[in-house]
Amino acid sequence: MKIRFMSGNEHKIKEVQRILGPVGVDIVPVSRKIAELQTQDVEALVRDKLIKAFQEIGRPLFVEHTGLYLRGLNDLPAGLTQIFWDRLEAGRFTDLVAALADDKIIAKTVIGYCDGRQVHLFEGAIEGTVPRVRAGPEDFQWDCVFIPDGHTRTFAEMGIEKDDVSMRRLALDRFAAHLSKVTA
Repeated sequence: MKIRFMSGNEHKIKEVQRILGPVGVDIVPVSRKIAELQTQDVEALVRDKLIKAFQEIGRPLFVEHTGLYLRGLNDLPAGLTQIFWDRLEAGRFTDLVAALADDKIIAKTVIGYCDGRQVHLFEGAIEGTVPRVRAGPEDFQWDCVFIPDGHTRTFAEMGIEKDDVSMRRLALDRFAAHLSKVTA
């Protein structure tokens, strides 16, 4: 089955292809940037992004948004993660979290899929911590500052091993299960 994925992030596209390819979903990347609603409400953000993408493409497709929820900041930045990250980057982000009383963090992915008739949302979330010092390559945003619970390395240090344990994996598994039900 072929399905369009709208994202301007090559790292996300490759990760989605690695995860969905083995279950028979062939990803057709649509490398366009959609102006995102600026809100903490990630579901509203994904719905808005999906509707804009569907209006532009006019065919079934999916989008995704992944955000960070810092307990020490009352679950900010949530839907504002990209803006937050662009302003702080890795070094200042770890400094900020080190100054908080709580370094626990949740990483959550919400996938929005429009089949042409309905909008479907699929979520995956995992808990983790922020290390005092970033570790691993810094080319995939905040992967260098997230250590999932039960692990000792950041996502960046894990490389493609991240695919087995990530929040995106959980959301994509739910999405793939939905696709297999509707195509069966």
